[in-house]
Amino acid sequence: MSRKDAQAFAASLAATLMVSIVVFHAVDGTFGAVPADEIDGTRS
Repeated sequence: MSRKDAQAFAASLAATLMVSIVVFHAVDGTFGAVPADEIDGTRS
C-alpha cells in the first residue's frame, strides 16, 4: 500500500480501536500499519 493509504488506514484503526498504530516501510518499498502491541521488537 502507498504511504498515504497506510497513514489513512492507521488513523482509522487508531480511532476505531483506540490503540497506538505503527506505520512501517517494508523492504519492498511498500508501507503497512499494525497495532503497536503486535510489534515484538525482534528483527529477522
